[in-house]
Amino acid sequence: MIIIGERINGLFKNVRKAIQEKDPGPIQELAKKQVAAGAHYLDVNTGPAVDNPAEVMDWLVETVQEVVDVPLAIDAAKMEAIEAGLKVHKNGRPIINSTTAEPKMLEKALYLAGEYNALLIGLAMNEKGVPKDSDSRVAIAMEIIATADSCGFSPSDILIDPLILPVGVAQDHAPEVLETIRQMKLLADPPPKTVLGLSNVSQETKHRSLINRTFLVMAMAMGLDSVIMDANDQELMQALATARILLNQEIYAESYLEI
Repeated sequence: MIIIGERINGLFKNVRKAIQEKDPGPIQELAKKQVAAGAHYLDVNTGPAVDNPAEVMDWLVETVQEVVDVPLAIDAAKMEAIEAGLKVHKNGRPIINSTTAEPKMLEKALYLAGEYNALLIGLAMNEKGVPKDSDSRVAIAMEIIATADSCGFSPSDILIDPLILPVGVAQDHAPEVLETIRQMKLLADPPPKTVLGLSNVSQETKHRSLINRTFLVMAMAMGLDSVIMDANDQELMQALATARILLNQEIYAESYLEI
């Protein structure tokens, strides 16, 4: 299971303040804490409240890379900001987060992935929005995979995000997302990887950590490959480690919860 730490995101007040003040301290502390907790990648997102996202992304990526050597998921709404981060990325193979199946956006994302040897997160949505049922999600994922294949990408270069929505407003989507993850393993050889932005499932709910860790374990049982999550949520990390034992992905030892 690939863990992508979610905390360097301008949507969080402390990160937004650090970005506005160009203060590297809080950003670098978050980076070090997430890697120490077990994150394999760090998601880096300027957030929406910046006037110059490309310039901010350049600064964020360089700031993070000064203190950790894990690769980054470059996360932004605009491809110009993503490309700015890719240009200065130097630690391993980056992830582009993300593209929909909308043709122009997908074309640009695949170009950048090829130019910078990046993995690509493909969202199971198009210009019509997020579909409700798993069959529609899988069909959109296949469009992304087929287009990527025509551009010379292996399915294993693509991470499909089936897009979990908040359980408080879209409860009926949760089983459809789980079924989408299961079906993705049957689509190609090698199959595309899957990823979830886990915290979305618990937005605006009272028991966020409990909902997150329960859904994560369910998704892992369906074959989830990677997750964007709070690596510093100890109970969540323990649930992940325990699921790996019970799914026979890790050899049991009394010390398996020690990171």
